[in-house]
Amino acid sequence: MAQDNLQVDPIQNARVTWEGCSVLLDINDSDRLVFARLTSGSKLKVGNKNCSLQPLIGCPFGSIFQVDNGKEGPYLSRIIPFTEDDIQEKGNIEMSGELKDNRAIVDDNKAQNLTGEDIDEMRRQGATGNEIVEALIANSATFEKKTLFSQEKYKLKKQKKYAPKVLLRRPFSRSICEAYFKKYPARIGFLRVDTLSLLLSMSNVAANSDVLVVDMVGGLLTGAVAERLGGRGYVCNTCFGDSPYPMDIVRIFNFSNEICRRIVRASLTDLSLCQNGTFQQIDQHQNARDMEILSNEQVSSSVSTEDLPLSSENGISELITDATLSPANKICKAPKAGEKASQETLKWWKENGFSSLIIVAPDVDPWNLVKDLLPLLAYSAPFAIYHQYLQPLATCMHNLQLGKIAINLQITEPWLREYQVLPSRTHPCMQMSGCGGYILSGTRIAAS
Repeated sequence: MAQDNLQVDPIQNARVTWEGCSVLLDINDSDRLVFARLTSGSKLKVGNKNCSLQPLIGCPFGSIFQVDNGKEGPYLSRIIPFTEDDIQEKGNIEMSGELKDNRAIVDDNKAQNLTGEDIDEMRRQGATGNEIVEALIANSATFEKKTLFSQEKYKLKKQKKYAPKVLLRRPFSRSICEAYFKKYPARIGFLRVDTLSLLLSMSNVAANSDVLVVDMVGGLLTGAVAERLGGRGYVCNTCFGDSPYPMDIVRIFNFSNEICRRIVRASLTDLSLCQNGTFQQIDQHQNARDMEILSNEQVSSSVSTEDLPLSSENGISELITDATLSPANKICKAPKAGEKASQETLKWWKENGFSSLIIVAPDVDPWNLVKDLLPLLAYSAPFAIYHQYLQPLATCMHNLQLGKIAINLQITEPWLREYQVLPSRTHPCMQMSGCGGYILSGTRIAAS
């Protein structure tokens, strides 16, 4: 498609935060994951303490902060992580440590000599969280008797309570998908990160592509496609009826204005082409009824993304409820994405078709979508459809085979296993996702 003359945004260092950008805050090694917008008035609640997010502005992504007590109250101070020499020395100590076990240790709640009153007194005197942890270790009667592994667990437990740490992460496709999958998987249709990557690969999403998506997972799919396009090409989010599906998650990606202009929306009515006889003979009455039902549901349950702030109840409220946003945040709004596609763009797509199609609609029968959207693709264009369950995709695949309108049809079940890799204790993680859903992929051809 001919490239529009778009105004290039000022160069922004993507590795460093700036005022108004969205960030993913990883608290205490993924115990809590919080999306927040960085402004001078934003605050984060860690435990029972409210800390300003001002120190995070201008810091590189990947920085680690710790909650400390100051004269004006708790604040986030940046800390330097372990160096390679420290990690190597720690590993040597673990490998050459004495052989100990915890069989002789009796947990009778008498091993700790430091009382709660002593800890409160240390806080009043201005002791830091690390100093309190060291005092707890020094006053523990059983700490030296524990194994090195148990000692590390003890330190980590006390550190999370008295000196919590916050990791500043950059929100992109992987981190956003992992955060939602861990905390609120139903909101993204139980779409796992490896499944999302397979969707992008099987549909051949690349620069200068025109990708048609049906995104019913809050904008995660739309944002992932736009991120891979990098401002070269278009992603069109289509819907049944006039009300678009919510795309709140797109705002978390920190897209530039140029990339946001490449994210457009259009209803199926605007995109519809003259269908050939093959599709006209496939249950037209049922198709019209399904479109009417979907349209009514979206009118009652969907809201335009232009009217949704970052902390909207229909968006990601649960993930940012702990980040208090000040009135200053209204000035630092994220660029709007999902504007209606122009008539010139729609005309070009009707004449040439889209280069790929991706469907993530957990609550809709895939065949009802495919039989209307597949004619919008160019010939030899790939498509990929995700669903949490196998049977709807199997039915859709059978209908595509009967209609002889697609080839290379296959259903893929993604499989992912995470491993814990530590000295003398390397094994698969105990808690893993059992199923990552299923993907139906294929290539559109001319109906025979």
